[in-house]
Amino acid sequence: MKARGTVMSRRLASAATVSDWGSLKAGERVEILKHAQVLAAGEVEEVSLSGNVLWLVPAGPSETQLFLKSDGVQVRRS
Repeated sequence: MKARGTVMSRRLASAATVSDWGSLKAGERVEILKHAQVLAAGEVEEVSLSGNVLWLVPAGPSETQLFLKSDGVQVRRS
């Protein structure tokens, strides 16, 4: 049985925000957050070479969404 601290630290690590958007790969499931509110969730379609722009295919029936790092949004793997 794992110690509670180990389980909690793994849970927090997976919930940590991604600071380098360039490390995201197409097909990864992520959530987009702003002020601790989830704005969108889905799969990464593409990330710009600069790592400042992310295209997201939403989980629901909707069109691809564009997010800019400069807008103050955060990305979290889900």
